[in-house]
Amino acid sequence: MPRIIPLVGLIGAPLLFASDIAVLFGLWGQMSLPAGIATLPVALWEFSLGVYLVVKGFKPSPITAGMTATTGSASPDAVA
Repeated sequence: MPRIIPLVGLIGAPLLFASDIAVLFGLWGQMSLPAGIATLPVALWEFSLGVYLVVKGFKPSPITAGMTATTGSASPDAVA
């Protein structure tokens, strides 16, 4: 994963938290411009993470990477 994606999340989360605290103490409204601006980095992080995972895909686990799918052609009375 590119380093910028987690960095945006690490910057955006404290900004959103600070904005929520400001709303709690009445410094600005929940639907105000400062609250919207503080929300943008978190929204960008969530969108970019989703797009990255869809485009690049999830990396397989090292344990299951070498496994192959088996087609069940064994007889019902075969002992495992």
